[in-house]
Parts: sequence; structure tokens; C-alpha cells
Amino acid sequence: MTLSGPTELEAVAAEDGLTGAGLDPEGDQAPQAIQGRSLWSIAWRRLRRDKVAMAGGIVIVLLVLIAVFAPLLQALYGQDYQTLHQTDGLLDPLDSMPKGALGGVSGAHWLGVTPVTGQDILTLLMYGARTSLIIAGLATALSLILGVTLGLTAGYFRGWVDLLISRTMDVLLSFPTLLLSIALITVVGYISGAEIVRFEIIIFVLGFFGWPYIGRIVRGQVLSLREKEFVEAARSLGASNLRIMFREIIPNLIGPILVYTTLTIPNNMLGEAGLSFLGIGVIPPTPSWGQMLSDAGQYFQIDPLYLFLPGLAIFISVLAFNLFGDGLRDALDPKSGR
Repeated sequence: MTLSGPTELEAVAAEDGLTGAGLDPEGDQAPQAIQGRSLWSIAWRRLRRDKVAMAGGIVIVLLVLIAVFAPLLQALYGQDYQTLHQTDGLLDPLDSMPKGALGGVSGAHWLGVTPVTGQDILTLLMYGARTSLIIAGLATALSLILGVTLGLTAGYFRGWVDLLISRTMDVLLSFPTLLLSIALITVVGYISGAEIVRFEIIIFVLGFFGWPYIGRIVRGQVLSLREKEFVEAARSLGASNLRIMFREIIPNLIGPILVYTTLTIPNNMLGEAGLSFLGIGVIPPTPSWGQMLSDAGQYFQIDPLYLFLPGLAIFISVLAFNLFGDGLRDALDPKSGR
């Protein structure tokens, strides 16, 4: 078999991340040193090839930008979600339903207005994204802090520490989280009546009862990593347990933690939407996609667009996080065939 020339070898070397891997096409140049790639650059290269995951990542970035710049976008749009249009002629005075087709869609209100109150739906969706991401992000951060810390401690020290933490995980996993959430939020909401306290309780419930999942993952990884040669080498050099845990083991857990984060945020978004749908989530007038779904339920036969839009927002957001998390897991897995 005859090769067509050094250009094919160069293409193969470039594809494998090797520059000048002993190739000398002109015959008078010294071969260059092989340049390898780090694990993160390899993972990024694999992730870029996954078009579905990249599409999900783009949607996530757009969602975050909408949530961060919601006030600016609202100002450019010219509508305020807090403004009621009950007397502006947008609602039918007989049944308080939006006038016109598709729930009052017009040049001023691109996605129409809500029944009864006449609020602009587009601005409600933008601020609902902010509410959902704040609660889901902080709840995920809480579960990460607790899960990584306790899972690392259990896996590294083992013995009675591992037994105590593992049994605590089992107890928390057996709790009916939804029922407990309803009870806590209802009781605290009636006692305080403050919106900020309601936010804190939702974040606490979603985050605290979610940490055993990442805790189990971290514990299993640490049980394997603590027996590796680099940990034994650090221990033989006199490194303390804290240094080994946070300087040697934690960096090797970044991949699983990132994957867990991208897959937990959508679960917490669904949790917040579910609580708001049941009427025990965030309190109006704070926008929430779940609250919008709850309000739209009684009007879906007359104004189906009002029900469809927040449901579509939840569906697209959760799907984007899951697709991106799936692709990130495959990119960080060296044994993956994708």
C-alpha cells in the first residue's frame, strides 16, 4: 500500500493534537517536539463535536443573559410586568379576557397579556426566568457545598465517620421531600409573611434534601481516589489530610461535580415551578413560571397561549440543561465512544 504523501500524515497528526510529530516534508527541517493536549482541552474538543449539547449550551447562555438583563430588556421592550392594563382597553369588560386573537397579541404586546390583570406575558416570562434560575442556582450551590464536603469526609476517613454520614444520607433520601416542602413553606409563610423568607425556605428545602445524591457520588469517587499513587505519594511527603483532600482529591472530582450541577439545576427549576404551581412557591407579584401555569389553568379553553408559553419555557430550559449535561458527561468520560 502506498501513502499519498506527508500531507496525510500531517492531517492525522493535527487531528490527534500532535504538531510536527517527527514529520519532515521538506527533508531539511528538524522534527518538532510533540505537543500534547490537557484533559480539559480534550474534553472541550469532544464537547464541541456534540452539536446537540452545544445547542443546549447556547440556550442556557441565552437564558442566563435574559435573566441577568431582564430590566434592560424590559426597558427596551417598553412594557413593565407590574403594569396592569385592566382599564387600557386590552381586556373585554364583560369577562376580563384579552381582546383580539392569541390572547391579545399585538405590536405593543408581542405575546399578549394575561386575563383579568392584563399584565404583559413576555416580561413575565423574562422575570420568571430570573426567579427560576436564582432559586435553582442557589439550591444547587447549597447541595453541592454539603454533598461535596460530607461525601469527601465520609470517603476519605471511612470508619465511623463514613457510617454516620452514610446513614444520614439514607434517612434524608427516605423523606417525602414534596410533602415536607409543603409543610415547611406553609408554616413559615404564615408565620413570617415575608417574600424573602419564602425564597430562603424554598432554596433550603430543595438544596438540603438534594445533597445526599451528590454526596453518594463524591463518596464513591473518593473511596477509589484515596488509594491512588499520587495520594500515597503526598501522604509519604508529610502532607496533611486537609491538603490531600482539597489539593489532591478535589481537583479530580471537578468533572463529576460539573455534570451533577448541569443535571441538578433543571430538577430544582422543576421543583420551584411545582411548588409555585401548587400555590406555596414564590408569592405574587413576583413572577414565576409555575405560578403562571397555575393561573392559566382556568383559562386554557379560552386563552390556550397563556398556558402554552410558560410550559414551553420550562420545557426548553430543562431540556437544554439535560442535553448539555449529557454531552458534558460524555466529553469528560475518556471511555465514551462519542
